[in-house]
Amino acid sequence: MPARPDTPSHPTELRQYALACLLLNDPAAKVAAVHAMHGAWLAGDLQLDEQAELATQGSIPGRPERPELVPPLAVGRRSMATSVGRGMLIHALSHIEFNAINLALDALWRFAAMPAEYYVDWLRVANEEASHFHLLASHLQQLGYAYGDFPAHDSLWEMVDRTRGDVMARMALVPRTLEARGLDAIPPLRAKLAQAGDQAAAAILDIILRDEVGHVEIGNRWFSHLCLQRGLELRPTYAELAQRHRAPTPRGPFNIEARLRAGFTQEELQALTAGNPHQT
Repeated sequence: MPARPDTPSHPTELRQYALACLLLNDPAAKVAAVHAMHGAWLAGDLQLDEQAELATQGSIPGRPERPELVPPLAVGRRSMATSVGRGMLIHALSHIEFNAINLALDALWRFAAMPAEYYVDWLRVANEEASHFHLLASHLQQLGYAYGDFPAHDSLWEMVDRTRGDVMARMALVPRTLEARGLDAIPPLRAKLAQAGDQAAAAILDIILRDEVGHVEIGNRWFSHLCLQRGLELRPTYAELAQRHRAPTPRGPFNIEARLRAGFTQEELQALTAGNPHQT
């Protein structure tokens, strides 16, 4: 099978452009293409066909041959006391952000018949995730490593794949479940990096946390929209989807302030902290 091209063919329709970006294997080419797509949209050079039922014959997502993908427990311990440990942590974060680019692109191209604002939201997410990956991959190089040097796991994309058939399940279980875990995880990771003397990495995590609040809010907002559209109650619907798609159980401590800003209700957060996360 011939290799996929490293640059998209610059479609003139936004969702087709997103699919072309998603198929790119090379991370740097993907980042550049996403930024170009975002710029073209802002410049008015792209159309949007919300109703088009798109399909691809290529396997997705496009990704490089490395890193090697392994089970989560096989990734290895990351000690902040050593340079290699810090490199492993920045690499793990880079991999999360690379997957986050792909999940935003997949949300953009895959699901038809959503309001135009939905696609604009996910275009913004893709553009910001591309910036996050670039910041982390560049910092990783300053530490003497490159993206692909360490193994990584694929849990985030596995949930993207499980929810490919239903936009409501996607909104429930990717942004408002898996990405919301990042709101809880980033502050302690930032503290560890700062304590280890890596102030540059800590500053990058400040940017990521700021943006991720908005990304989770987008998931919350569109999940609520779809529940209302389908005449479903939010909390029992979420619980059913989490069980059906084997969503992981969130574990504390939770970043309550960030979750509130991301659109979770007080009732949802009370259920979460009470140990009933799939009632959120």
